[in-house]
Amino acid sequence: MPKLKPRSGRAVRAGLGAAGLGALALAARRAQPSPSTEQVRAATLRLLGTLLPAERGFDLELWDGTVLPAGRTPAQARLTLKTEHALGRMLRLPVDLALGEAYLRGDFDIEGDFGAVAGLADDFGELPTLAQVPGLLADVDLLRRGAGEMPRPVSVSLEGEQHSRERDQQAIQYHYDVSNDFYKLWLDERMVYSCAYFPGGQETLDEAQTAKLDYICRKLQLRPGERLLDIGCGWGGLSLYAAQHYGVQVLGVTLSQAQLQEGQARVRVAGLEGQVQLELRDYRDVLSRGPAQFDKIASVGMAEHVGRRNMPEYFRSAYAALKPGGLMLNHAIGDGIGQARVPMWLQSGNFARKYVFPDGELLPVWETLKYASEQLFEVRDVENLREHYALTIGHWAARLEAHRPEALALLGEERLRLWRLYLGATSYYFRKGHLTLFQSLLAKPDAERAVPLPLSRAGLYR
Repeated sequence: MPKLKPRSGRAVRAGLGAAGLGALALAARRAQPSPSTEQVRAATLRLLGTLLPAERGFDLELWDGTVLPAGRTPAQARLTLKTEHALGRMLRLPVDLALGEAYLRGDFDIEGDFGAVAGLADDFGELPTLAQVPGLLADVDLLRRGAGEMPRPVSVSLEGEQHSRERDQQAIQYHYDVSNDFYKLWLDERMVYSCAYFPGGQETLDEAQTAKLDYICRKLQLRPGERLLDIGCGWGGLSLYAAQHYGVQVLGVTLSQAQLQEGQARVRVAGLEGQVQLELRDYRDVLSRGPAQFDKIASVGMAEHVGRRNMPEYFRSAYAALKPGGLMLNHAIGDGIGQARVPMWLQSGNFARKYVFPDGELLPVWETLKYASEQLFEVRDVENLREHYALTIGHWAARLEAHRPEALALLGEERLRLWRLYLGATSYYFRKGHLTLFQSLLAKPDAERAVPLPLSRAGLYR
């Protein structure tokens, strides 16, 4: 047998590859003794003392009762690390995903204004100096070693190709079929699950949602006898309002079975079975009824589920379904311009896509309008209502807190924590412009290139 020559360190590293080296590093880390509670506490205090801004909106409490005060009087919230393992679990990469999962598990709690804690991304403070980096990395490594392994929270498991019809229906049902009774706890009486409209700023949630529905109907210039397509009709709030107050015939489509059942029940109670038809139908199947069937189209809070690759088909289907001279209102959340100071390599954006809106994609408004224009829509009006969405979600979050025991009974602890985190943080993101809400009015001009719109927007503000 030939004698084997020992391989050089370089050859060994090349043979192992990145995955092998990573496994060796992990094994070496596990071979180190677990840090003591006192070592974890000292590393926690050093790390937080270096990274946290001195002036922030929340107190931070350690598992042993030690409090790092907000530096603002009074604090708007309190973040409590429940165990010595919490911070180590929160610091795994990508940090945004680790933070969300740690909250769902109960590694830490937030009481008070979630936005005060979410605002840390904007008030991140000064980045550490080069001289501080080695010590910080050593503390992070120590905390991660002491954190142990924890199972990930339960998330959705979708099958099939992303944004296929079958997978889109799974994604929609994951979020919207939670429980109609749960949504009734904190939505308005019409169960409108989208940005409300607060023209005076002091409206109740019910008043603001009614104002939003009327605002959409006026933007679309609805007239008695017209046919309206309501894409993503939810529990039927807009469909019912348009029929009752503007005399239109409505087809509403949704992929949520729970929403459909509730919506159809509301149609029957209102006695509008001959005027409002709600169906379990994909937007891509609307054309099976034939082209140019509708005078107006509303799509409210639905485009976020379409996905970038399907945007051309989304607008192409809507354009074909509209009669010449028709209007479409596209109401959708989009990426904002505000940039958090947290380094991008710490962020993934995967938490919301994994736990809140599976497969959801938020596009900047310019890109959405580009897809609409490429399908020959004429852009007639664009309005950013992000401040209105911040107010809306603030109402939702407060109402959910007021019904916390009932929500806990319906969802369980982990799923309720997800909703508290989602609503609490999202209101802040709209307030600061990290998220936007655009209503875009699109037109399909007739053969004479005419669009039936008034020369002034004054009628919208009656």
